[in-house]
Amino acid sequence: MKIAILSRNPRLYSTRRLVEAAKERGHTPVVVDTLRCYMNMAMARPSIHYKGEELRDVDAVIPRIGASISFYGCAVVRQFEMMQVYSVNESVAIARSRDKLRSMQLLARRDIGMPVTGFAHSPDDIPDLLDMVGGTPVVVKLLEGTQGVGVVLAETRKAAESVIEAFLGINVDIMVQEFIAESKGTDVRCFVVGDKVVAAMQRTGKPGEFRSNLHRGGSAELTKITPTERRTAVRAAKAMGLNVAGVDLIRSNHGPLVLEVNSSPGLEGIEAASGKDVAGSIIGFIEEHAKPGRTRTRGKG
Repeated sequence: MKIAILSRNPRLYSTRRLVEAAKERGHTPVVVDTLRCYMNMAMARPSIHYKGEELRDVDAVIPRIGASISFYGCAVVRQFEMMQVYSVNESVAIARSRDKLRSMQLLARRDIGMPVTGFAHSPDDIPDLLDMVGGTPVVVKLLEGTQGVGVVLAETRKAAESVIEAFLGINVDIMVQEFIAESKGTDVRCFVVGDKVVAAMQRTGKPGEFRSNLHRGGSAELTKITPTERRTAVRAAKAMGLNVAGVDLIRSNHGPLVLEVNSSPGLEGIEAASGKDVAGSIIGFIEEHAKPGRTRTRGKG
C-alpha cells in the first residue's frame, strides 16, 4: 500500500518510526507536509495537490495534525475522505478531540469517569462555578492549550478567582476542574489502537510540578494498568471516534478519570517506556482496515 503520513517534519521521531514500520511491512510510505497540500473540491473528481503535482494512488493516510493547524489539517483529511482514501483517524474525530469542552461533554454522555468540570462565561458566576467543582484547589485549563501549556493550579479561592477573572477578562475560553490530590503529580498515558491498549506508561512531573507532561520535564516509566483502566481508555477513544489515540488517565480514589484524549499522540515516550512496537501496531491496523470507502463518521456529537 501507499501510505501518506501527514506531518510537518519528517525528522520527528513519530514520523520516522511510522515510515520505518511501513517499510518493514512492505508498504510505500510518503511523508506529506499538511500545509503544502492544496485541494480541488470538484464534485466529479476531488483531488489533492502537493508541491505542484497531484497526489495519486494513496491507499491510506495517517494524520499527524498539530494543534496549531487543526482547522487546515482537518480540511486536508476531509479531502482524502472525499477521495475515498482510508484515514486511520477521521477528520470529524480529530476535531472532536481537539475541542476540550466538546470532548468532556462526549465523555460525560457516555458515563466515562472524568474530573468534575465546570465552564462559564461571566465573571459573576465564578463563586458558584468554584463551589460546583468542589472548591479549591482547582485546575484552570485553556481550551486551546496543549502539552501542559495554559494549565494552572489555583490552590486558594482568591487565587482561583483572580486567575479565572484574568482569563475571562481577555476573552479566553477556559474550563475549571477539580484537583485530584491523590494522583500526586502522576498520570497514565494509554495508547489505544482499534479496540486495544497496545502500550501504557506512567508519567510523573518533575519535583514541584503538578503537570506530568514529558515536554515539561516529566519522566515516564512502564506501568501495569488494571482491566478497568484498559476499558476506560478504549471507551474514551471510541467516544471521540478515534482508532488511534493517546488517552491520559489519572488514578483517583474512586477509579480512573480521563483527563484528555489525544488524536496525534507521540510515539517516542511510549515506545521507550514500554518497549512496544507501537508504530507497527498502527500499520498493522491499517493493513486490516484500509479499504476504499471504509471511511465513515463514528460516534455522535
